[in-house]
Amino acid sequence: MNTGQENWLLPVAWFETPKMLTRKIKLWDINAHITCRLCNGYLIDATTVTECLHTFCRSCLVKYLEENNTCPTCRIVIHQSHPLQYIGHDRTMQDIVYKLVPGLQEAEMKKQREFYHKLGMEVPGDIKGETCSAKQHLDSHRNGETKTDENSNKETSEEKQEEDNDYHRSDEQVSICLECNSSKLRGLKRKWIRCSAQATVLHLKKFIAKKLNLSSFNELDILCNEEILGKDHTLKFVVVTRWRFKKAPLLLHYRPKMDLLMVKVTIQ
Repeated sequence: MNTGQENWLLPVAWFETPKMLTRKIKLWDINAHITCRLCNGYLIDATTVTECLHTFCRSCLVKYLEENNTCPTCRIVIHQSHPLQYIGHDRTMQDIVYKLVPGLQEAEMKKQREFYHKLGMEVPGDIKGETCSAKQHLDSHRNGETKTDENSNKETSEEKQEEDNDYHRSDEQVSICLECNSSKLRGLKRKWIRCSAQATVLHLKKFIAKKLNLSSFNELDILCNEEILGKDHTLKFVVVTRWRFKKAPLLLHYRPKMDLLMVKVTIQ
């Protein structure tokens, strides 16, 4: 939740004549499009309901859907029993909010770092990376520094060499244990994996299908706590909503996709 910053002016381009004209509008004129209806603050970790495309802060929406199954804005039923499977991270909207509201991203990264330090936990790599990148960008502009092509190419070469020596990306990682709970499929030889928190359940399906030489990944279901996960869920979302306060690794089960069976009940 973030409020304030309402008096900033934003340039908006529009075309009335062959020559481009610009005018400035106040941020509060577009606040309704970039704020969360649940907390009335600027969108943080923007998450969109796939049924109606209304967007909220992820933490606000997840908390709301723990007791409700309708959209907070239009009241449409998202899903009768599993509404959390029909929401998804809206990276484009979040990027727009961060670009429109000066200082919002830096303030949010600072809050997240303080949160992890308070709990005595290591700050995830993606937060470190975004913070350092933003800080360097601001410092270079404030000091009026411009890098020469030679220095820029040298730094790029050094960064590439570091990436080549690292088997993991710099973003947040998740440790997973993949167990088979069906006699129709065999277990993985290496069931413990570590991957990006931004990977989705669909990525895991493709990974398992490739390892088991299956004809199609669509024939798999992946479950957490005996609940089938949506293919678009990120692993970070699964950890936050279904593995909260539990120790790593995240335990997931896979099995052949189950079709709904029509059962005829005869009343005697």
